[in-house]
Amino acid sequence: MSRKSNPKSKKPGFYLQALSEAEKLGLEEARDIAGLDEEIAMLRVKLRELIESDPDRFDLQLKITNTIARLVGIHYNISKAQKKSLKEAITRVLTEIAIPLGVKVLIK
Repeated sequence: MSRKSNPKSKKPGFYLQALSEAEKLGLEEARDIAGLDEEIAMLRVKLRELIESDPDRFDLQLKITNTIARLVGIHYNISKAQKKSLKEAITRVLTEIAIPLGVKVLIK
């Protein structure tokens, strides 16, 4: 018999025992955050701090910059199926609503 996992009734995580009580509370907060905006912003702040405090550490600056670039790429990456679906939805809005209302649109 297989068990279905219920996210609300998860057992403590494997790494939870390695965390302090403050870190455990932070982990609970972090679980409620969707997206990467805060991580990207934090890395940008840390990059600026590093440039100010240790401007010769190009190796670390480059690592942070590359990480930011990867996170931004991941954050804004849309799959081909999502692009097609979005294009179809926009086309439907234009053809079913905008054009009948007299809005002139060029659809390719």
